[in-house]
Parts: sequence; structure tokens; C-alpha cells
Amino acid sequence: MAIQLILCNFHFLAAMIKNYITIAFRTILRNKVRTLIHVLGLSLGIGICLLIFQVVLHAYSFDTFHPNGDRIYRIHSVSEWQPGEKFESAGSSGPLGEVIDEELSSIEAKARLYALYETTVIVPEQQRFIGKSNRVAFADPGFFEVFPREWLAGNPATALTTPNQCVITASSMASYFPGYQAIDVLGKEMLWIDAGDSIVAYVTGVVKDFEKPTDFIFTDFISFSSIAHADKNEWYGLHSWTNLNSSNQLFVKVREGVSKDELNEGLKLLAGKYVDTENDDSRYEARALKEMHFTENYDDTVVSKDLLNGLVYIGLIILLLACLNFINLETALAIRRSKEVGIRKSLGSDRKQLIFQFLSETFLLVLLSSLVGLLFSNLTYQFFSSYLPETFTFDPYQWSSIGFLLGIVVVITLLSGLYPSFVLSTYQPQRALKGEVQASSNRGFGPFLRKNLTVIQFTASIAFICMVLVLRSQMQYISSQPLGFEKDAVMYTQLPFMGSPETKQQLAYRMQQESYVASASLSNALVSSNSLWTSDAYFKTDTVEQTLYVHMMNVDSAFVEANGLRLLAGRKASNQKDEILVNERFLQKVGISDPSEAIGRQLRTGAEPRKIVGVLNNFNARNLREEILPMVVIYQPDYYYLLTVKIQPNQNLAIAKQQLQALVKEVYPYETGEFEFIDEVVKGFYQADEQIQGILTFASGIAILISILGLFGLSSFTIEQRTKEVSIRKVLGASIGSILMLISKQYIALIATATCLAIVPAYYFSNQWLQDFAYRISMPYHIFLIVGIAVLVLALGVVLIHSMGIAKTNPAKVLKSE
Repeated sequence: MAIQLILCNFHFLAAMIKNYITIAFRTILRNKVRTLIHVLGLSLGIGICLLIFQVVLHAYSFDTFHPNGDRIYRIHSVSEWQPGEKFESAGSSGPLGEVIDEELSSIEAKARLYALYETTVIVPEQQRFIGKSNRVAFADPGFFEVFPREWLAGNPATALTTPNQCVITASSMASYFPGYQAIDVLGKEMLWIDAGDSIVAYVTGVVKDFEKPTDFIFTDFISFSSIAHADKNEWYGLHSWTNLNSSNQLFVKVREGVSKDELNEGLKLLAGKYVDTENDDSRYEARALKEMHFTENYDDTVVSKDLLNGLVYIGLIILLLACLNFINLETALAIRRSKEVGIRKSLGSDRKQLIFQFLSETFLLVLLSSLVGLLFSNLTYQFFSSYLPETFTFDPYQWSSIGFLLGIVVVITLLSGLYPSFVLSTYQPQRALKGEVQASSNRGFGPFLRKNLTVIQFTASIAFICMVLVLRSQMQYISSQPLGFEKDAVMYTQLPFMGSPETKQQLAYRMQQESYVASASLSNALVSSNSLWTSDAYFKTDTVEQTLYVHMMNVDSAFVEANGLRLLAGRKASNQKDEILVNERFLQKVGISDPSEAIGRQLRTGAEPRKIVGVLNNFNARNLREEILPMVVIYQPDYYYLLTVKIQPNQNLAIAKQQLQALVKEVYPYETGEFEFIDEVVKGFYQADEQIQGILTFASGIAILISILGLFGLSSFTIEQRTKEVSIRKVLGASIGSILMLISKQYIALIATATCLAIVPAYYFSNQWLQDFAYRISMPYHIFLIVGIAVLVLALGVVLIHSMGIAKTNPAKVLKSE
């Protein structure tokens, strides 16, 4: 009996749900315009949120798979290079890695890693040149203890314990020894050439590549002891506590129960013991492994958490706008269904059944929007693929995405459908059937809510557009600013670091003899780049020696001509170590107004004094976010690794580039010799800003589209409700113009209010972004007014499309039934 009762209730429930869905489908199909507006708006919001969800999930998925990952930290070096300015690097001093596990009992294991870049890989047995690689590193035995891998061959306990051993991954094995099994490559010889230094090692292990997202990109691991064995500690900058090398990184796994604060306290005591804190304010701090993808990694694919948070906020705002659109239109259209509600209640439907009925309609609309959103998110992914990491692949069918979509369908159904459902279910049958609900539809909470939701929608849209235009104005200003040097037809290439200075000078001289070359220069920094070498300089004025914080550049005498710099006084340096150049900003700091007065004066940047022989014009050696620093230009040819070439006017740059690369390959056959243009470097300074501008432009377009869609549906309904009023006014002599003004004035007030409200967030966020630039525009306040007027014109255009039809309608057709 009980089973029969349960089955009976189940069949009743199934029939009821089927009925709800059938009625919902009929309602959706009957109101095609309403359905189109809802589906288009919600699908845009859902599609964008799905893509942002996958991007954020991908960013936070890096290196989450390591055992005990919550106990693994990377040790960073932190110093204050001038008051209020902190410098932080993922690198650490070499001696720290040697003693940290002995000095701190909280350390369970340590892993030392030294990353090599642009390393030439050779397989001597086959006399095969593999090419350049950025996936080679020195590692100690602890590396595979802290970051375990599956071993295909070799003994993890002994693989990297002695000099000249190496472990390679399966992908490297397939590249270096195609067709070999893992056990067969043990003992094979490998050769790496790093900055002219040859490193020979024998394969002692083969491990599987990581299959999950990781920032540990390395595939070739050379035993760390090989450095000391070859007496190369100083070469690699591992010899001193005061020497910081970002390539040298240290990871530790702490014992269970040890907190990050306890580890940092131990590091503080360690720095106090070994570092001269009176003359060096450097300290060490632990950073959780999960933060590596957001701070400093090995292939410059760092993701900004601020950018991710911004994407999340943008996605939520767009989705919220779509939900507000739904609520706004549904509450307005609820009047049309008042008689339906009255009939249903008269036939016995209670409020809960009506709410469930209307929620089922919302659910079907949201479900349909989600399916359309999948298509839209894929189109968005294709459009913004250049903005996304190379390792990111959009896959809407993975379980996390399916779960996200199901969750968002439920949330949006409740968020968008509950209030309209409650509004509809509260109609009283007798009033609904008499049409009294319609008579009072222009008063009360409903119209008030709809107006405020419209204001919120247009506030967000106007704010987005204003921010985009401010960003665009700043980027145009930056591109038009004189930088103080020539960037057109100037290209550069990298040469082996610490290679023979004589060989490099001969190459530069040979290029200088080419007819299409105007000048060729060697240096350790480009005329403008993100690199920064700073130092203290001491300049004597009268009896006082001033100390200045200066930007150091190490270049040869041809650097001025190759980069189009101007000499304000004196001459170029003549490749003498005791001769230096300074810039205008340096003179301003020391109080010299006439550049010629500085010629011949002494300046000390180290132990030996140097003589100023020339004064350069100010030029932006870094991006325009930073002011020009006082600069000292010195000559130290042992550290040159950049070759800059200025091409003669009216030359074919593509052909010149090929010829220059061929010359480099003749001298350095193992180097790529690839030349890049300086103007591309300068453009790269603002790539992130251009991406932000592109994202905001897209977001503002979507936001205004959703807002206009909502206004289109809402205005069509409200104008339809005033058809009889308009007809009566026409009978009484009202002109079409006065009728259009009557209908439009409420929308003018709404857009004006939205513009005023949008100014606050638009100004705040735009001003915050502009403050990052030392050279910036003044806030273009007129943009706020122009955007407000433009959006108003657009909105009125939508309203007038509907209004004109009713304003021109013959009153007799409308009032004949009265």
C-alpha cells in the first residue's frame, strides 16, 4: 500500500513538472521578442563568465599537484634600494643554499635550482647540434626530493650527487636520443654551452615530464656540484652573501606544523648572522609555492592577480547587468500576465505553484542562454586568444566547466526569477480579472525598481566607456611623446655573455663596414629597456661631496651615434675606462645649469674617480611610468652582450636584417643571431595596458549592448501601455514633437542620473591607473560629458523608434472601442 502511494505521488509529481515545462515552453515561444532579449543578454553574461572562470582556474592550477605543496616555499631576497622603494627578487645568494638546512631545524628538505638561458645543447656521440634551450638548469639531489617525479631509469638517490651528472625528462630523451629506451640512454654524454662555458655531463636518470600545469619548465638537470667542481662559483655569482642572482633559486620544504611566520623569523636571524646589516639591508622572506605563478617564474608568463581580479569583477558586472535586464523586463511584462494569474488562482492554484511555474520558465530561459553562451564563450576565446597564455586551452566540456554552468544556471534562475515570480504570484484574482492591476501599473514599487535598475545598467556602461577613452587618450599621449633617442631602423641582437670582448669588437667593426649600416655599438643594455642597473655616485661640489642615486649604463663610444642621442656639451667617450658621460638630469641634481661647466669634473662610482667628458640629452631609458634618473655612462667591455645596429636611411630593413644575422652566424655558429627592432621593445612596455584597453573596450561594448537590449524591451512595453493616453492627447491637439518629448523626458532623466553616478567610479579607477605613469595626461573631464551625451542619443534613438509608430497612429483606431 505504501509503495503504491509513493508511486502515485511520483507519477503526480512527474505529470505536474511535465505540465510546468510544457506551459513554460509555450510561453517562451509565444513571446519571441522577450525571449530573444533575455537569451541574448544572459548568454553574453554567461559566456563571458565561463571563459573568465576557465582563465582564473587555469592560473590557479599551476604546481598544485606536488605532494605536501602547502609546506613548500621559495626563498626571496628583499631589499630597500631607496627610502620607500622595495626591491624583491626570487633569487637568493649562493651561500644561503649551502647552510639553510643546517642552520634552521624547521627545514625538512631543500632544493637548489640555477636556471640557464639560451643554452646550446649538443649530443657529442652523434655530433648533433640540437639548438638553443631555456629548459636547462643546475639542480641538487634535493630537487627531486622536494618535487618528486616518476623515474623511468636511474636511481633518484644517486642521480645528481656528484659532478658531471645529469637527469633528463622523457621529452628531452625523445629529442636527443630518438628511438632509444630510457635504460639505454644511461651513461650517454651530453654537452651544454652556456655563455662560452662548456658543461659536459653523463645521463644518470630519466624522469617523466610533468603532465599538469607547472612553472618548472626544465627538461635537463645538471648536478649542482658541477659548478664548484669546475671552480665556477664566482662565474655564476654564487660566491658571496652580498651577490644576488635571480637565476639562483632556493626552495625549502618545512616540517609539519611549521608556519610561514616561523620560517621567516628563522630567515631573519640567518640574515643577521651572515649579512652585514649595517651596510646591506637585504633580508630573506618565504613565498608559498602556489604564489610562484603570480610573482616570478622561468618563462616570463607571470599572471597578475590584480588583472585576474579585474576580469572576475568585469564578468560579474556583465552577468549582473544581464540579470537586472531580466528582472526589469519581467516585472514590466508581468501586467500582461495578470489575467492568467487570476484565472489560475480561480481554478485552485496556490502561490507556491505559481512561483514554481514562473521559476520553471526562468530556468528554461537560463538553460537555453547557457547553451548559446557556450558558443559565445568560444567566439570570445578565439577573439582574445592572443591575450591568453599559450598553455591555456578553452574546454567547456571539462567537469569543472560543466559544474560551473550548472551552478550558474541555478544561481541566475533564483537571482533573476524569484522577484518577478513573487510579483506575479501576489496578484489578487478579482482585481486581476477586472484589469485593476493594469490601471495601477504606473504607480508603486514596480516602476520605481525598474527606473533604478535602468540607471544601474547605464551607470556601468557609461563608466566602462569613460575608462576606455581615458586609457586610449593616455596611450595616444605616450606614443606621441619624444623619447630622446631614435627608435626607427635600429635593431639589436644578443651575443654570448662573458664571451671574448675582442671577438665582439671585431664583429661590430665588420658590421660598421657594411654600406647599409650607419653605426654599430656594443653595450650591456639597450637604449631603452626594462633592465635597470643602479649605483651610488659621489660628486664633489666645492668642499662637499654629494651622493647621488644614479642609473648606470655600460656602452661603447658608438652608442651615442647608433641610438641618435645628442651631446649638449663635450664629446663622446673614447672607449677609455676613466671617461664617462652624464645626462641633463644628473646636472640638475648637482646644481649645474650650464652643461659645459661639467666637462672635466671628477665623479666617483667605485674606488677610482672618473672624468666627465660629455653631457647627453635626457632620454627615456625605461618606460614612461618612471621619471628619468640621473645617469652615468661608463665603459666596461668585458660585460657587453648586446649589439645595436643603426641602418642607413632608405634601406630594405628585411634584407638588412637577414644580412646582419648571417654575419653573426659566421662568428657565432651556435647563436641564433636573431635581430629585433628597438621600436618593438618600446611598444612592448605597454602591451599589458593595451590588453587592458582591449578588455575594457569589449566589456563596455557588451555592457551597452545589454543595456540597450533592456531599454528596447522596456520602452516597447511602456510605450504600448500609453497608447490610449497618446491618442487622447492627439485628439486634444498635441503635436508629434510634444508627444515624443513627453515619452522621452523620463529616459533623459534616467540617463542624466546614470552619467552623474558613473563619473565617480570612472574617475577613481582611471585616476588610479594614470598615477602609475610619470608622464601622463591631465584627467580629460570633457570625456565624461561626451560619453553621457552619446549614450543619451543612443538611448533616445531606441525609444524614438517605438514612439514614432505610436505618435503617428490614427487616434480613431485606438479609441474606437471606448
